Amino acid sequence: MSEAWDLARAAAGDAGVALRPLGSVEDADRINDVIQATWGGQRIDREVVRALAESGNAPWGGFDGDRLVGFVLGWAGVDAEGLHVHSHMLAATPDRRHRGVGYALKLAQRAHALDQGIGVIRWTFDPLVARNAWLNVGKLGAIVDRFERDYYGEMTDDLNVGERSDRFMVRWELERTPGPRIAPPGSDEIAIPTDLYELRIEDPDRARRWRDEVAAAAEAAFARSEVGLAFDRDRAVYLFAPREPTT
Repeated sequence: MSEAWDLARAAAGDAGVALRPLGSVEDADRINDVIQATWGGQRIDREVVRALAESGNAPWGGFDGDRLVGFVLGWAGVDAEGLHVHSHMLAATPDRRHRGVGYALKLAQRAHALDQGIGVIRWTFDPLVARNAWLNVGKLGAIVDRFERDYYGEMTDDLNVGERSDRFMVRWELERTPGPRIAPPGSDEIAIPTDLYELRIEDPDRARRWRDEVAAAAEAAFARSEVGLAFDRDRAVYLFAPREPTT
């Protein structure tokens, strides 16, 4: 077993789950149960899950006994920088969130990619969701290197309906040991709500203003050729700076 797998399985043990690849019709149904519990209003076709597994892109699941409590799903892709894995979905059931399941699944995805000779994973996430920012940037050490307003257009799932689908794109360099990066002194700060979903219920207008303000701040940071290197969880603040070769 590789060091990457040792790390993934240790994290899975801490989260109380067992890691397994997913690819059967029954696995697709289990995945859709987690999707429904997480987003509502969407699903993935069984044929897609089977095709991903057959093409070397098997999703990974976190199991508590026979119950799937989380999964990560993606596929190999190519961009101007070469081969990478595009990670499309990561979810844990509501009763297992904030308990390390997502972290363990990302480490499994990393180990699988390294086994295949792939050194980068990319994915998108909503810049305003602090818990995702903490996992992606704070815990894993991925770099935010792109922003796009309304990336997916109008979304109809229960979690995102009515929201402009602004997204950060991150680059996770897999040869580096997962963990936080240190932003240099004087880094530019981009603040976000501590809990977007609660704010949307309590004050939808303020939530919309936050989205516009964060979008403008992100676009300004990228115009300065900065990237997101760190996330301060206590203050719900991204730290942006020119990327240094040593980061």
